[in-house]
Amino acid sequence: MPQQLGAFLKRPKEPVCLRARQGVAGIAVLRPQVGVWIVLAAALALPLPARSQADSPGSFDALVSAAAGARDAQDFPKAIQLTEQALKLQAGWVEGWWLLGSMQFNQNDFAGAEVALSRLLDLDPDSGPARAMRGIAEYQTGDFATALSDIQRAIALGAANSAQNGMLLRYHEALLLTRNNRFEEALTDYGFFLKAGKSSDELRTAMGLAGLRVPLLPRELGRGQQEMYEAAGRAIAAYQAGDDAAARLQFQDFFQRFPNVPWSHFLYGYLLYSADSAGALREWRREVQVSPDNATANSTLAWALLVKDQPADALPFAQKAESLAAAKPMSQMILGRALAETGDLDRGFAHLEEALKLDPDNLEVHFALAKADSLAGRNLDAQRERLYCLQAESTRSIANAQP
Repeated sequence: MPQQLGAFLKRPKEPVCLRARQGVAGIAVLRPQVGVWIVLAAALALPLPARSQADSPGSFDALVSAAAGARDAQDFPKAIQLTEQALKLQAGWVEGWWLLGSMQFNQNDFAGAEVALSRLLDLDPDSGPARAMRGIAEYQTGDFATALSDIQRAIALGAANSAQNGMLLRYHEALLLTRNNRFEEALTDYGFFLKAGKSSDELRTAMGLAGLRVPLLPRELGRGQQEMYEAAGRAIAAYQAGDDAAARLQFQDFFQRFPNVPWSHFLYGYLLYSADSAGALREWRREVQVSPDNATANSTLAWALLVKDQPADALPFAQKAESLAAAKPMSQMILGRALAETGDLDRGFAHLEEALKLDPDNLEVHFALAKADSLAGRNLDAQRERLYCLQAESTRSIANAQP
């Protein structure tokens, strides 16, 4: 197994698009290389404009030709200036916006690249290459929410179909999912790299940040902070690789070295649940002891106990979760279920109805209402809720089956 995820981005003889900087940490931030725009334009099917003879030095064709000459000479500041002048004459020149944006990107002018690529996307909204490059530029400038949207749209448009660009875009997607508090999705993305046999200190650190639900990038950690997150990432990697014994040892080592770290026992329980629900429950109980005000841990523990048909055990955790996160529909739903299934139907219905107001289309809420209606002897209401769930599931299945 390679020691660094950056190994798949080894520097070739010729420059490649979207090359990542290989450093001490493995994969680090993107660093464009000289000449990137040439390969990007060729590899991503945005043709370079042909040179032409111009009658006037200030004509569009003359500016395009002069800009091409400056690019050939790798005089990018001059090429950028000439391309900007040409675009003032023909603002609909799609290739020109691509060249301008990629050259600015090449010069680390990520804000300028965003502007140029945005103009291109106004003309061609379905350009996967432009959306991919704009997403990476937005990542560099710190516009993380928009960067995630652009990168995911670029992947959907096929910009990740080549192995190298695919790795780079998916890695940035995972980083941005973590930065945008979408931790489970980030862990799923990181699993892609593990299956491909990729590994690095920075990848493990990034996985640890997602697993411990810290919405930061590895580059944002202070000196000395990486060790804990890398240790968590190493334990996650062992588990996702299917080596349960190694994962157990890694987590035990983590808990000894870094006791009482918030989310660490929740993480282990999350990984264990599908194969070892009893072990997961044990870890989640430890999590609420370490972090009693963790609403997610309390609600997850309560939900798992309800699944095991232990509503009385679930009730105190459900009450705690609702007190901490009353605006979350799942908190209301879980407390409603726990109350109804312990015989407090009136209060149970009140919380279930509140959950329905917060999220009318949530099937978990409708299933919970169906069960509560049955317990209350409201058979017609229960039948209506079940029918709603069946119809919603059928509609969802048909939608998912569409090409």
